[in-house]
Amino acid sequence: MSTTHEPTWRTALSGAQILFVAFGATVLVPLLTGLNPSLALLGAGVGTLIFQICTKRQVPIYLGSSFAFIAPVAYSVQTWGMPATLGALASASFFYYVAAGLVKWRGVNFIHRLLPPVVIGPVVMVIGLGLAQVAVNMATGKAGDQQVVPYGTALSIAAISLAATMLTAIRARGLLKLVPILIGVAVGYTVSLFAGIVDFSKVEQAAWIAMPQFGSPEFNLAAILFMIPVAIAPIVEHVGGVLAIGSVTGKDFTESPGLHRTLLGDGLAVNIVGLFGGPPVTTYGEVTGAVMLTGNFNPVVMTWAACFAIMMAFVGKFGALLQTIPMPVMGGIMMLLFGSIAGIGLKTIMDARVDLSSPRNLCIVSVTLVTGIGGLGLSIGSFSLQGISLCGVLAVALNLILPASQSSPEAR
Repeated sequence: MSTTHEPTWRTALSGAQILFVAFGATVLVPLLTGLNPSLALLGAGVGTLIFQICTKRQVPIYLGSSFAFIAPVAYSVQTWGMPATLGALASASFFYYVAAGLVKWRGVNFIHRLLPPVVIGPVVMVIGLGLAQVAVNMATGKAGDQQVVPYGTALSIAAISLAATMLTAIRARGLLKLVPILIGVAVGYTVSLFAGIVDFSKVEQAAWIAMPQFGSPEFNLAAILFMIPVAIAPIVEHVGGVLAIGSVTGKDFTESPGLHRTLLGDGLAVNIVGLFGGPPVTTYGEVTGAVMLTGNFNPVVMTWAACFAIMMAFVGKFGALLQTIPMPVMGGIMMLLFGSIAGIGLKTIMDARVDLSSPRNLCIVSVTLVTGIGGLGLSIGSFSLQGISLCGVLAVALNLILPASQSSPEAR
């Protein structure tokens, strides 16, 4: 276990490693949703520093782009436009503040009762499965109705990217095992270069040092009401992340600095990052894995990682280079990644031993999956719930409303 008195250069090097581990996922979300990759790096850095201020720099956690918002952002941009989407993303912090207040008032167990595995599992599965068509379109080189990359070329590159990512995740050891996405992107990108589908014109035009293009959020009530319920999933992810890093470090961070402080820090980060146009941020499991692997529990390492992320955001050619990654490269990786998200939801149900022979549990899981994957929408005037948002609200409501049988664990 490391000490906080280690040399500054070593702490900085550890911070650079953390950024490297989190980098792939951090920039992946904006590449998929049309948001600015440079703003994602800036948001991750600023968000992590905000989190550290709120938690008195006690928790070794790094915040990066949240995957839970990929599908909702894509739908929101198509329906209400980018400015309204940014305003809605900033407003998604509302649930974090509510959760932080409830934890402060009623304790941690209240969140677990409101969001048990029978609710969280199917909602997380919907987040992954609802993106299946997006992944397939990207892997086959389609953007909307247009075939951007020849079908055969696109599918071959996607398959190679997917294979490289899977082999790294399964066979690699040490640090490489923590960055299978980066390896997959690197291999797919190299193949794309030989295939001649990489366009470097944006890199040539970009300046070395450049101010990221900040977004201009607008606050559209319909978009906000659509986006706010999506925060349920990352809030649960946050609680799990705090518990996970606590088990790694041997400290109970839900007691000190307190789960209410960590939720507040995450919520403020989501709020502020959304206001300048970055994707919402959340705790990163791969960073927790890196902390466990290295045994370096010093929160200052995360400060260095955040500062490096902010610095990278102002390198114009770097941001332009990220945008040259061909669609099929990301599509191949997404086929694995989105399926993995669904797998995490399934694992949540299995680990909690949720009894699906119970009519009550089966009703909650079934309705949540069908409404979410089917994209059922509900609109009353300007109020609108669609897909993940609607199924998340339904899952919570059904869990609170449906009576538990006398023989089930819910009734005891």
